[in-house]
Amino acid sequence: MFDIHLPITDPTWIFFLVLVIILFAPLLLSRLRIPHIIGLILAGVLVGEHGFNLLERDSSFELFGKVGIYYIMFLAGLEMDMGNFARHGRRGMLFGLLTFSIPFVGGLLVGFYVLRYSWMTSLLLACIFSSHTLVAYPIVGRYGMGKHVSVVLSVVATAFAAFVSLLILAGIVGAHSQGADGMFWVWFVVKFLLYGAFVILFFPRLGRAFFRRYNDSVMQYIFVLALVFLSAALAELAGLEGLLGAFLAGLVINRLIPHVSPLMNRIEFVGNALFIPYFLIGVGMLINVRILLGGWETLKVIVVMIVTAVLTKWLASWLMQRLFGMDGDSRRMMFGLTNAHAAGALAMVMIGTQLEIAPGVYLMDDVVLNGTVMVILASCILSSLATERASRSIAMSDASLEQNRGSNHGRCMITYSNPLTVDMLTEFAIMIRNPHMPESLLGLSVSYDNDGDERKRQQGKMNLEKAVNIAAAADVKMKTISRVSNNIASGIIHTMREYEVGEVVIGLHHQTNIADSFYGLIGENVLKGTHREVMILRSLMPPNTWRKVVVAVPSKAEYEVGFYKWLEHLCRMGGQLGCRMQFFTQRETGRYIEGYVRKMHDNLRTEFCELEEWDDLLLLTGHVSYDHLLVIVSARRGFISYHPSFDRLPTQVSRYFNNNSVLLLYPDQYGDPQENVSLFAPSHHEASIRRYDSVGKWFYKWFRPKGS
Repeated sequence: MFDIHLPITDPTWIFFLVLVIILFAPLLLSRLRIPHIIGLILAGVLVGEHGFNLLERDSSFELFGKVGIYYIMFLAGLEMDMGNFARHGRRGMLFGLLTFSIPFVGGLLVGFYVLRYSWMTSLLLACIFSSHTLVAYPIVGRYGMGKHVSVVLSVVATAFAAFVSLLILAGIVGAHSQGADGMFWVWFVVKFLLYGAFVILFFPRLGRAFFRRYNDSVMQYIFVLALVFLSAALAELAGLEGLLGAFLAGLVINRLIPHVSPLMNRIEFVGNALFIPYFLIGVGMLINVRILLGGWETLKVIVVMIVTAVLTKWLASWLMQRLFGMDGDSRRMMFGLTNAHAAGALAMVMIGTQLEIAPGVYLMDDVVLNGTVMVILASCILSSLATERASRSIAMSDASLEQNRGSNHGRCMITYSNPLTVDMLTEFAIMIRNPHMPESLLGLSVSYDNDGDERKRQQGKMNLEKAVNIAAAADVKMKTISRVSNNIASGIIHTMREYEVGEVVIGLHHQTNIADSFYGLIGENVLKGTHREVMILRSLMPPNTWRKVVVAVPSKAEYEVGFYKWLEHLCRMGGQLGCRMQFFTQRETGRYIEGYVRKMHDNLRTEFCELEEWDDLLLLTGHVSYDHLLVIVSARRGFISYHPSFDRLPTQVSRYFNNNSVLLLYPDQYGDPQENVSLFAPSHHEASIRRYDSVGKWFYKWFRPKGS
């Protein structure tokens, strides 16, 4: 009744079968504690022409497979913590030198003396051993280990090893091409420099301009994907491999896509759900396990290639561990990430089998091709197992109770009134929220109960629905509340008390005059009615396009109980954005800020400047540009860090920073402010200091700078 021909050629059935493999292969093999990456590769072996011949490796696998490997390299660059990259870049380059040179020398010697190949064939074989692909990187992302030192070193090493290997490959191909003389190499260097300069200088500017103008999620995703393939295509035109182009694209637009954002979630979702599995299945379809029965000579080549590839990569990881005193989990992580050979090795061996060095004689034969495919299978299995074990062990050892608690013990509440500020307020709150708290976000819309116009209430509900969609796109849960009240400020304050809110974010439309609106009735009543942290944000552009955060901190701010809380919020935001943070404060306060940042967020790019006079913020105008965020840390009247000049803040901000994004921050200050006396009343200094609770005392003692 059914006329079935194998392999299946109908596009509908091909795609259905691939989806079934993507769905069930990880589920079945997870019971055996086998990483899902191996399951997809083995599934490709079974359905391919060397297995049950259910599917043919047609153009769809070539297309989606290339997109998949580009996706892996792009995600590796995108998820790179640029602070760690700058801090550990030299060590990463050293590891790259080790993980390239040891396999390269080993492969060159084994190819010539053991396998009896020519020097040119052995040279290409050494390039195959020295390069590697981050096949196991999705495992790292699943455990949230992308910022670990061993992962950063491995990613930097991957870029270095892949670049040098592909550079040598270009030299081998050029040596056998007609007219490969000195001008060939001069032109190659020129093309490489032009390509690198174009991507590094042009892509970030183009990305910022696009994200500021368009906020449609589909358009942003397509734009990012277009940049990836443009970079890969230009890399190939420059004589490099497209893998390097995808990785470089991820690096240069890294700061435009926060790690916890709707756009990042969409990029990871599409790649992990479709493109990367397609690539892994396609790799499995190339593997022919029957070649193990091809005779002693074939088996010898396969065994020698697998042992050399695995042993030399492990030796490089072991030597890196010994040089820098790292632990066993870090060594396993570095070995797991740098051991897998996939797309790069396959591309090199295919070039070798097509490169004719004499009539009818090619640089590599089918035996080396089959051996390379078996190296891909063995290395991917070992890489996945080692990375899985190391990631789980590191994740368990790094998870401490105090870190998971974070500095904020309550939800982050966002009040919505203006539909034009919903996107920016929600994205800002996602970055500063406590990631270890379930339902860490709370959206609120308050309207007057005597308002006969239902349009405002409906608009409030629409604002909340929009905020929920933005948070859901970033895989963050948000609880929403729409309430009516006789007083807007009292509605906000009562909601904070009912739901144990830790901080509240209030927005100001950029066309609103801060001098008139900030100290209006609602704002004043919220500040007077709660001791919790209040943040008032006016952003002229999407938060992910901020290039720098400038923070003005008053003297004695370290004495407030909410000091480390707001500092943690800003550090979280800086870590997500990957931008530079510049603190302006007096020397003593700056020492406490610097001590906390170095202990808890040493990957941040920070700069500390001394601010002599707080009376006039005009001094900061030369440091704040249109694409920067100015954070002004203030205080409620009567508290320790309060300064009389705070009363002039709205006027100064409107006069000097009307065209800048501004965040006015009032930290936690426990107790009744009317009973507290600021440090401008010296007789009450000690009495004010004694008002700190136990949490404030603990933070003060723990993060006290040395010598203070």
